[in-house]
Amino acid sequence: MSKENFLTSSIGKKVVVSLSGLFLISFLVVHVTINSLIFLNDGGETFNLAAGFMAHNIIIRIMEIGLFLGLLLHIVQAYMVTLQNRKARPVKYEYNKGSANSKWYSRNMAILGSLLLMFLVVHLGNFWVPTKKAVFAHEEHNTFEGMRQVFSQWYFVAIYLAGVISLSYHLMHGFPSAFQSLGINHKKYTPVIKFLGISFAILVPLAFALMPITMFLGWIK
Repeated sequence: MSKENFLTSSIGKKVVVSLSGLFLISFLVVHVTINSLIFLNDGGETFNLAAGFMAHNIIIRIMEIGLFLGLLLHIVQAYMVTLQNRKARPVKYEYNKGSANSKWYSRNMAILGSLLLMFLVVHLGNFWVPTKKAVFAHEEHNTFEGMRQVFSQWYFVAIYLAGVISLSYHLMHGFPSAFQSLGINHKKYTPVIKFLGISFAILVPLAFALMPITMFLGWIK
């Protein structure tokens, strides 16, 4: 199989989805680490220093381009895989008890991905866009204060909680599936990967969820 045929094949698309997904997971680690600095409860001083460094560092800004390209690639290829799977089975079985073979979130990754995409648009509008406006205008931007203002409104808190719940279920399936699609499937290592995947899918979204909750309740000042 040529390189071109591989990339357009179902297996090739799954490999691209897996690699781009793992790349995005690495970004989540960095993102949650920096955002967790608000829990120092020092008025956002440490968090703003870290956020300012990320916003003005030229290397980070170049990496942002790769991040957006990786996100776009992940979305496009994931939807193409979904469409290919549906075309491969144009007529549904008369009776198919999906719950007997897989978890509900595994069967609804496209829906969870769509919810995440809508959440991401809201997130970028609330935080990324104001930060970039300040950078290009050569102005100081208090990202911590921006978070406080956004999370003082209950509906934004609700949107963010819905977003991180979708993220959690998306990771529950996506983390171990990425390794499986890459051929890393062994009776010795697979249980470890699944354990790490479940832990990651719980702890990281939980940390993200605690941010709007604690700010809304006034525990972080």
